[in-house]
Amino acid sequence: MSDLNVGIVGLGAVAGAHIETFRSVEGGSVTGVSSRRPQDPAQLEKTYGVPLRPYASYEEMLADPDIHVIDICTPHSLHADQAVQAAEAGKHLIVEKPVATNFADCERVAAAIKANGVQAMVCFEVRFSAQFRMIRAILDEGLIGDVHYAEVDYYHGIGPWYGQFPWNVKKDIGTSSLATAGCHALDALLFLMAGSDGKSADISEVTSYSTKSKSEIFAPYEYDTSQVSILRFADGRAAKCASIVDCLQPYYFHVHLVGSHGSILDNKFYSHKLHGMDKDKWSTLETHLIDSGAVKDHPYQPQFQAFVDATKAGKPMPWTDFETALTTHRVMFAADQSAIEGRSIQLG
Repeated sequence: MSDLNVGIVGLGAVAGAHIETFRSVEGGSVTGVSSRRPQDPAQLEKTYGVPLRPYASYEEMLADPDIHVIDICTPHSLHADQAVQAAEAGKHLIVEKPVATNFADCERVAAAIKANGVQAMVCFEVRFSAQFRMIRAILDEGLIGDVHYAEVDYYHGIGPWYGQFPWNVKKDIGTSSLATAGCHALDALLFLMAGSDGKSADISEVTSYSTKSKSEIFAPYEYDTSQVSILRFADGRAAKCASIVDCLQPYYFHVHLVGSHGSILDNKFYSHKLHGMDKDKWSTLETHLIDSGAVKDHPYQPQFQAFVDATKAGKPMPWTDFETALTTHRVMFAADQSAIEGRSIQLG
């Protein structure tokens, strides 16, 4: 199969990171963009370093047979309709998280993908990071045994200094603390609690609580910006995910896994299966941590390469395929429902 041509809809900071990433992806490249603002081809090439065709409309880009993949980088409330349009036009899909602002729309996108037989993935790129691939390898080797409790938490103050702040504060776009950003931590949690194939384990119940900062900095938010969710798995295991986007502190992606033979804490590790380890001290695992909320630092490259390779080979996308991402969204929207209604939500 020839190289995949990618058309990006939406031209903000995330799109810029995607365009830059595809310069390092073999077999695929961004060749066109669709934006609400008129774009000059010469200025686009000067800005992004690659020749890009600006389309007058999203519909024009969808109608171009030379575009094989649509990469959706618009505000959250536009994702679902644009994804359905792309699938119905026979285009493969890359969708920034969240897929939609409600679960019914997520299912609508899933139905369009299935009906039109296109490849689709969601940008839960944390699964492809060096840190989480390393943790997944430790789990698969059985070095900390069977994990019965886990915490994966997201701390990132998204204030006026962040580019998406003006629209992110809106309830009908940002939706919730989890939907706007913390879903990265929730998805990573499900990845680590899954089997070696990355498919999510069954969750029986979600209980979530939310609140918000009294700081004037975060006052424009129309929804609670701090949320903590407790997950009960069908096999009896438990986990916790906090999503805090109104904190005033350095970015922190917290990981703590507790297993039958040891534990992992961020980039620290202990296992009594490895003879000679000091049980009173953590051993450090040298890796590149998820320690920035800047999109330019996201581990897109290995994910986009996996997507291109799988699509060209006619094979399913590993780890962040749409079906797996749909499970994360199902849990996420159940957590939001729990926080709003003040009750546990059964997922059986």
